[in-house]
Amino acid sequence: MRLFSIIQWHHFAYMIISIALLGFGASGTFLAFARRPLVERYPAAFAASAALFGMTAVASVAGAERLPFNALEIIWNPGQLGWLAASYAVLVLPFFFGATCIGLAFIRHPGQIGRVYAFDLVGAGIGALGTVGLLFLVPPPAAVCFVAALGFAAAALAATDMARHRWLGVGSLGLAASLIAVWLPPSWTDPGPHMSQYKGLRMALEVPNARVVEERSSPLGLLTIVESPTVPFRYAPGLSLANTQEPPAQLAVFTDGDSITTITAYGGDPATVAYLDRTTAALPYRILKRPRMLILGAGGGEQVLLALRAGADTVDAVELNPQMIDLARNRFADFAGSIFSRPNVHLHLAEARAYAAATDEHYDLIQMPLLDSFSAAAAGVQTMHENYTYTLEALRDYLAVLRPGGIIAITRWLRVPPRDILKLFATATAALEADGVTEAGRHLALIRSWNTATLLVAKSAFTGEDVAAIRGFAAENFFDISWAPGISSADVNRYNQLDQEYLYEGALALLDPKKRADFIERYKFDIAPATDDRPYFFDFFRWRALPELLTLRTQGGAAMLDWGYLILATTLVQAAILSAVLILLPLWLRRRALARGVHRLRFGLYFLALGLAFLFIEIAFIQRFVLFLGHPLYAVAVVLAGFLAFAGLGSALAARWMAVVGRGSAVRGIALAVMVIACLAATYLVALPLVFERLLALPDVAKIAIALLLIAPLAVFMGMPFPLGLGHVGACSEAFIPWAWGINGCASVLSAILAVLLAMHIGFNGVVVIAIILYLVAPALLAGSWDRYVPQTPQGFVPDQDRTRVKPTPEHPIRSGNASIESWRG
Repeated sequence: MRLFSIIQWHHFAYMIISIALLGFGASGTFLAFARRPLVERYPAAFAASAALFGMTAVASVAGAERLPFNALEIIWNPGQLGWLAASYAVLVLPFFFGATCIGLAFIRHPGQIGRVYAFDLVGAGIGALGTVGLLFLVPPPAAVCFVAALGFAAAALAATDMARHRWLGVGSLGLAASLIAVWLPPSWTDPGPHMSQYKGLRMALEVPNARVVEERSSPLGLLTIVESPTVPFRYAPGLSLANTQEPPAQLAVFTDGDSITTITAYGGDPATVAYLDRTTAALPYRILKRPRMLILGAGGGEQVLLALRAGADTVDAVELNPQMIDLARNRFADFAGSIFSRPNVHLHLAEARAYAAATDEHYDLIQMPLLDSFSAAAAGVQTMHENYTYTLEALRDYLAVLRPGGIIAITRWLRVPPRDILKLFATATAALEADGVTEAGRHLALIRSWNTATLLVAKSAFTGEDVAAIRGFAAENFFDISWAPGISSADVNRYNQLDQEYLYEGALALLDPKKRADFIERYKFDIAPATDDRPYFFDFFRWRALPELLTLRTQGGAAMLDWGYLILATTLVQAAILSAVLILLPLWLRRRALARGVHRLRFGLYFLALGLAFLFIEIAFIQRFVLFLGHPLYAVAVVLAGFLAFAGLGSALAARWMAVVGRGSAVRGIALAVMVIACLAATYLVALPLVFERLLALPDVAKIAIALLLIAPLAVFMGMPFPLGLGHVGACSEAFIPWAWGINGCASVLSAILAVLLAMHIGFNGVVVIAIILYLVAPALLAGSWDRYVPQTPQGFVPDQDRTRVKPTPEHPIRSGNASIESWRG
C-alpha cells in the first residue's frame, strides 16, 4: 500500500486486499486439483512454496512498479487497462504461494487445525501491526525484503525435517541474507526512478541542478526535500498578479512525490515575506486583528509565517507527520528562522479532527492551508481518498472551537468548471444550518484568484465593515469576489474573467433552500456535501456526465474526468474476470464430480453471501476507523489484525457453539450467530460516531486498544458461519467443498472493491446494512437441506468429550462431514 502511494497517487487499499484474496482463492482451487501429490511430498512442497513466496514477494513488487501503468492515461489510452490487469496478475503471486503453505498445513495436519490456524492468525495480526512499526525504521522496499526473508526462514524450518534436502534449508537462509544485501542499494530503496513521471517530484528533478537534500520515510509518507538553486522554487498558491516582491529562497517538501509544502528562508524580518499578504489566504487578517489562531496542517510553515507577518497573538499549528515536524523545527530550523521555536508558536503532533475534539482552547481564526498539489487536484487523482477534514461534521467541530466573531478560512485550488469549491460551499452551508443558522449566506464569503479560491465561514454574521474589508482586499490584489453578503452580479467576474461566473451562480442556488436540491442534482459533477459516512470529498463523478466528458477528452477536457472512480469500476470488472478464470473455471471443469442430490445453487449462494457480507463489514470498518485512528494505513493494519485474530477465535469456538447453543444443528448455530452479528453491527451503526466523538482525543496506543476491543465481539461471531456452513455442506457432499471455498474466495475478491464503490454512493452505513441483510438471508439458504442428510437430534451429532470433534453414529454415518467439520472448526 505504501509503494502504491509513492509510485502512483493512492494507497489502493481495496485493490491490495482484493489481490491478496484472489491469491488465496486461486491457491484453494490449485490444492483441490493437486492435493494428493503435494501431501505425499509435504515437507518439500511446503518448503518450496515458502521459498517461492520469498522470491515473488520481491520480484512481483519490483516487476509491478516497472510496468508502464499510468492511471492518468486510462482516460485516453485503453491499453492501460491491460497493464492494470498485468499488475494484478504479477502481485497475486506471493499471496498465492503463501496461501498454499497454509492450505498444505491444514490438509497435512487435520487433527491440529486449531493450533496451526492459531499460529497463522497470531502471525497475521503481528504482521499487520508490526509492518507499521517496521515502516518507521526502513523504507517500503526494504520492508518488502524483510518480509521475503521471513518466507525463506519458513522454508528453512520446513527443510530441517528432510534429511535429503537440508541443503535447501541452508540455501534458503543464505538466499535470505543475500536478498537483504543485494537488493538494498540506493537505487532500490529510492522509488524515484519508478515513480509516475507526472508527479511533482519527478518534474522538479528535471530542472538543472535540482537535487534531493534529505529524505525521510514512514508509514505516514515519504518526505523528499528538494533544493533548486538554478531555477529557484517560488511556491505561493493564490499569489496576486499585483505582487512585485520576489519570495525568499525555498526548499520544496514533497509527500509521496507529489503533495507539496515549502520551507521558506526567514531571517526574522517580516518585510521579507510581505508577498504572503497578497495571497487569497491572507483575507481573514483584514477582518481580524491580532487573532489567536489555529493552523490545521502546519507543513513547512508557510501559514505560520503569514500569521507572524499579520501580527497573530498566538499560533497553534497542528501537524500529523512527526517527521515533518522534525524537519521544520530541527533539521532546517536555521534556514526557516526557528519560527517553530518562538514563544507564541506552539506545534502540536495530532490529526486535525482529533485536535479540534480535544482542545479546550477557543480561537479567532482557524486556517486550513493548501497542502496538496495542483496537478493531483486537476487530474482527479484524489477521488478515492477518504478525507475527514472537509466533511459536514468536521466543519461543525471547527465552528465549535471558534470564539464569537471567529472565522474558518479554507483555501482550495480553483478548477473550472468548479467542483471542490462548490462542494465546500454546500458543506459549509449545511454545517451552519445544522448549528441553527437561518441565513447561512450572511456567514460566508468567497474570493478567487487565477488559480485558488478561499472560503471564509464565520461563526457570527459578517458586518458591513467586514464586507467593506473584503471588497478592499479583493480590489487591491485583483481578486474576484464570488460571494459576500450584499453583492450582486455586477460585482463579480471583474479581473480573472471566466466565460460564466460559476461560483456566484452556484452560491446563489446553494443558499436558496428551494433551489438547492435541484441544483445539486442537475449539476454535472457531484457536489453534495461530504459527510463522515461518505467522506469522499474529492469524488465528483457522475455516470450521466461520462459520455459528454469522453467526447471532450480529445479536446483538452480530460482533466474534467476524475479517473479515480473509473479505476475503481475497471478494477471491479477485472477482478471479476480474474477470479472467475483462476477460481471458478477450474472448479467448473470438475463439476461432474459433484453429487447429483446436492442443492448446489443454494449452497453456492450461501458462500457467496458470506464472502460479500464479511468483506463489506471489514472494508466499512477500515474506512470508518480512518477517522478514529488518524491515517488510512493505521486503520488498515489495526482493523485487519482485529478481524483476523478474533474471527479465527470465532472459528475455533464454532463447533462448541453449534453443540451447545445450536443443540447439534449447524443451521441453527449459524442462524443464532448471524442474529448476534446483525444486532452488533446495527448497534455499531448508531454507537461508533458517538464513541469516536468522545474518544478521538486519546493517545494513539489507547485508540488502537479501543479499536481492537470494539472489533472483537463482532469478529468472533463473524468467524463462525463459514466453518459451520462448510462442515454442513461437507456432510452433504465432500465434492462440494472446493466449490464452497472457490465461490467464497471469488465473492471476497469482488467485495473488497465493491464495498468501496457502494460506500461512495450510499455511505458506509448503507454498506453495513447490506451486509446485515446478506448475513440474515444466508441461513435460509441452508435450511431444509440438513434433514435430508443428517438428523438434527443431538443423538445423531455427538461431540467427543476427549477431542471435541464430531463423531458419527452407526445409524447416520457422516464420514466426509465429520472430517470437514474438524478441518474447518479452527
